Amino acid sequence: MRIGVHVSIAGHIYESLDRAKALGCDTMQIFSRNPRGWQAAELAASDIEEFRKLKAIYRISPVVVHIPYLINLASPDDDLYRKSIGAYIDDIKRADSLGAEYFVTHLGSHVGSGEDNGIKRFSAALNKIIKTARPKTTILLENTAGSGDSIGSKFGHIKRIIGSLDDASKVAVCLDTAHTFEAGYDIKSEKGFKKTFKEFDDMLGLGLIKVVHFNDSLSPIGSHSDRHEHLGKGKIGLTALARVINHPKLENAAFIMETPKDTDKDDIMNLKTARKMCKTR
Repeated sequence: MRIGVHVSIAGHIYESLDRAKALGCDTMQIFSRNPRGWQAAELAASDIEEFRKLKAIYRISPVVVHIPYLINLASPDDDLYRKSIGAYIDDIKRADSLGAEYFVTHLGSHVGSGEDNGIKRFSAALNKIIKTARPKTTILLENTAGSGDSIGSKFGHIKRIIGSLDDASKVAVCLDTAHTFEAGYDIKSEKGFKKTFKEFDDMLGLGLIKVVHFNDSLSPIGSHSDRHEHLGKGKIGLTALARVINHPKLENAAFIMETPKDTDKDDIMNLKTARKMCKTR
């Protein structure tokens, strides 16, 4: 099992690997720059070299890079759309330079223009990005909770996007457990869990899930409110989450937690809880 958390890149970006190693992570997720701004300082060649060296020494794999929050590939605003595509290309090139295996991508917001238009805009943008950047890293489409005008809360959205790509060979899925639950999929009950995962398997194939954002939910099912909670302390619960982490078709996926960090001990607590769940595997 590859289990880890989202870690800070404060200081030099390679220090994120030191933090992950100190926590006992097998895998990790980072932003490659400030996630709430457009400007990004170029990564120094020496920092990239050190990052790759430590990644190999610590055997932390896969490394997952998450796109910044401001990027919106589903936007109907042409200026923001073009800016988002440019920023995305720059960011995925940064991920490639670091040797990251995966690049997690939220699907953006249609901002009132409708789901169909948002999905078309996103698909067209991703086609352009893949053709221009020719990424080595695999792009992972992340399902959402469905808040506001966001797309991606339905598995069908992801299927439509992948089906619209000229080259889908470098695209897979990041499944977020909290988002799945908040979007209205019942993964809490055993019956609901089986139904939800069969639906995904029939529609896309569970083998397409390369990373699981392994989060409990502070919000109830169908709330469409993106609020994560510590494992076992939310509305999903340990029993249901254990079914996810022990699903035989997810044995090759990396499980990464984006749980609250109220104290320095929170990540250690959640890592311990996750590992305890899968000890029987």
